Amino acid sequence: MQLSTAPYEERLTAPRSWWLVSFLVGLAFALILLPFGTLPMLGGLAGGTAVAAVAASSYGAVRIRIVGDSLIAGEARVPLSALGEAEVLDREEARAWRTYKADTRAFLLLRSYIPRAVRVLVTDPEDPTPYLYLSTREPERLIEALTAAKAAAA
Repeated sequence: MQLSTAPYEERLTAPRSWWLVSFLVGLAFALILLPFGTLPMLGGLAGGTAVAAVAASSYGAVRIRIVGDSLIAGEARVPLSALGEAEVLDREEARAWRTYKADTRAFLLLRSYIPRAVRVLVTDPEDPTPYLYLSTREPERLIEALTAAKAAAA
């Protein structure tokens, strides 16, 4: 079976403010190393900024994709045939499903800096996961792609 090109792909990158924070972490390292001289200070600036930037980048490296007959969200790979209805969650509903409405068995792909989400029911009776909660910047587009991919697979 040859996989088709992904009808949907989204990378949940870290917000721009995190890159400023990365530089400020480097600046803090530079100030800590200032008493040891200019060279250690510059090393602290470069090293601290690099480490913080790598941490921000790796946190934002998670992807949501629809490839072939599967939804891939972070480390989860779920066949489209095991997915049921999907709904768009606005800011308040997303917060509710992250907190007091959440089921401990659910798969949650959370990013606190993304206020909207999609909740997709899992219909596979052998899977204990009741639903997938996916933070996304484009929930309507994700649901359209899921619907189109399920129709194409059927």
